[in-house]
Amino acid sequence: MPYDPPLNSLGLPKPVAETRVVVAMSGGVDSSVVAAELAAEGYDVVGVTLQLYDHGAALAKKGACCAGRDIHDARRVAEEMGFPHYVLDYESKFRDAVIDEFADAYLGGATPVPCIRCNERVKFRDLLETAKDLGADCMATGHYIQRKAGDLGAELHRAADPVRDQSYFLFSTTQEQLDYLRFPLGHLATKAETRALAARHRLAVADKPDSQDICFVPDGNYAAVIEKLRPGAGEPGEIVDMDGHCLGTHEGVIHYTIGQRRGLGIGGLTEPLYVVKLDPDMRRVVVGPKEALATRTVPVREVNWLGDAPFESQKEWHLSVKLRSTRPPAPAIIRPLSAVEAEVELLTPEEGISPGQACVFYDGEGTRVFGGGWIWKGR
Repeated sequence: MPYDPPLNSLGLPKPVAETRVVVAMSGGVDSSVVAAELAAEGYDVVGVTLQLYDHGAALAKKGACCAGRDIHDARRVAEEMGFPHYVLDYESKFRDAVIDEFADAYLGGATPVPCIRCNERVKFRDLLETAKDLGADCMATGHYIQRKAGDLGAELHRAADPVRDQSYFLFSTTQEQLDYLRFPLGHLATKAETRALAARHRLAVADKPDSQDICFVPDGNYAAVIEKLRPGAGEPGEIVDMDGHCLGTHEGVIHYTIGQRRGLGIGGLTEPLYVVKLDPDMRRVVVGPKEALATRTVPVREVNWLGDAPFESQKEWHLSVKLRSTRPPAPAIIRPLSAVEAEVELLTPEEGISPGQACVFYDGEGTRVFGGGWIWKGR
């Protein structure tokens, strides 16, 4: 009878020492712990760090990933744990696939989520192909999300720690990518456990603060970055009410987002007003009462479906959806319009929904990820 070797801890039928794993290392504590743990278990680990933008400007920036300091930290972990480490120059790919779209989306009045595009178009596409070129059996990352074996293949599930869960940012992971990826931290109950593992391996990054900002947006100032990328983007215009009456002026639509209340610069009002619409063509910021923000129907496109049955096999999917990373999944009805487009009906209206954000699908319990799509303005 042919010998069928048992699965190792990564779910692969190979001896640990013969299993090559490429670990995407950002230089932070999460990916460093993944690499250190796998190396300690005896896997053939190869660390890879991506150079995504000009590090000369990034060195002085705290709280961002993939900066010059982070590359140094990733390399140091590799040296300490005794596995090879490579730095790949992905600046041009990152700009073309992520930064340019980010700027253009803001100019179009949307609120983009570039971290999702980075995972989709850079880390889980180009880097994953590089991992295969290196002969790796799988690629591991430090994301807080779980990959579980289902009856029909690998499934994507929310992290055990709801505070750290990153499923919103990984909805566009395809089934083929999921088959190859591994997320060793997804089962941990708290971030404290991760730091304890870093301390056990005596990693210098054990106490390193988490990254907070989008890596190429210093201090969270989106408008400044867009004006640098697209000179003239901050053209002034009118702030109008929902009937088109001018209430004031602004210094550029790019300074505003749907649902914004503070910083409108409109005085003498009897009730608070919120940004309810952005009209970049007319250079108008439309404001209205809070109730005008309530949305029940959400059009989505570029749907990535991770369900067991084909997306169009049902007229309606009764699932839960997440419209912002900070909000819990809420009940909804998803009606496919094609294999990549759908209309989402929220059972309870939500406020502040903006084109450019993600709509992520979950099962009724809000644990398994069924994919998702991008919110857009509709036809």
